[in-house]
Amino acid sequence: MTAEKYKTFFAGKWHLGDEGFFPENQGFQINLGGHHRGSPPGGYYVPYENPRLTDGPEGEYLTDRLTDESIRFLKEAKEEPFFLFLSFYTVHTPIQPNRKYLEKFQQKLKSVKDSILRQKSEGSGITVLNQTDASYASMVHSMDENIGRILEELKEQGLYENTTIIFTSDNGGLTTLDSAYGRLAPTSTIPLRGGKGWLYEGGIRVPLLIKPAGFSKENEVRDVPVIGHDFYPTILTLAGADLAEVDGTNLSVLFDSPSGRLSSRELVWHYPHYHGSGWKPGAAIRSGDWKLIHFSETDSVELYDLSTDLSEQTNLSKTQPEKRDELMKKLKAAQENLGAQFARNNKN
Repeated sequence: MTAEKYKTFFAGKWHLGDEGFFPENQGFQINLGGHHRGSPPGGYYVPYENPRLTDGPEGEYLTDRLTDESIRFLKEAKEEPFFLFLSFYTVHTPIQPNRKYLEKFQQKLKSVKDSILRQKSEGSGITVLNQTDASYASMVHSMDENIGRILEELKEQGLYENTTIIFTSDNGGLTTLDSAYGRLAPTSTIPLRGGKGWLYEGGIRVPLLIKPAGFSKENEVRDVPVIGHDFYPTILTLAGADLAEVDGTNLSVLFDSPSGRLSSRELVWHYPHYHGSGWKPGAAIRSGDWKLIHFSETDSVELYDLSTDLSEQTNLSKTQPEKRDELMKKLKAAQENLGAQFARNNKN
């Protein structure tokens, strides 16, 4: 099956370049809502102020609208092969509740024992330690409800069994904000440390659910570290397309049997930026259960054994010098191989 035979549709957050680099410039026949902004410019209610999405009726909620458009595409695609990429803006800021569900979570908060907001310092940031934001909860619930609507539509059309479905996130929850903002983040990733913008597990460990087409086995939980660029070769393989040399690892071997395994490899994250969460330039590498984080400003490292310390509280860099040096050498080699760019010292 060639790519030309697929009907392709994108809805929601793009954030991968301005004019000339939008979804319609990258192979999608339809683009509803995808442009250069990472957050909805007008918020979650009309007017959306989105150059790639017309306004709906007063009171329409963006998450509902993107689902409506996706369902419309599915109805029009009928039995033709399709690729639907629904990239909800939810739950990106601004935190604007779905009013249909807000009272539900305001009432629920009253019955929760741990309902007083707790926080702690993380570098120059403040990290939220528990869930107390009813507005945020209503946004998550709205997303869940709308994913359910998509699945129901697939089942109603008899497409569910023959459709590969992938659910994931681009980063961990926004749980830490630089104290200079004077406000707190809307969610918590406890027991994980840090959140969006950080290379602790709270920033990079995200949900991943995959239902391959034709999969009829019982649900399985696989404890295998994977990374975002694994999706491309996996989707190509599941679609029966030729697998050229691409970044990432084909994950379909994991679907074949409970004993399916990936070949050993290191996963690398390189983020040489200052982020509003308080993160400062650095990089990380994971090898098996070992994870090393390098902080550029101080040229310091932290080493964690995630099998016993998922919350990354015990820095083993001084007690495990051989493992520290081994991973640092591999991280530097990966950065060099990729031609990674680094933050430069500002003499001013």
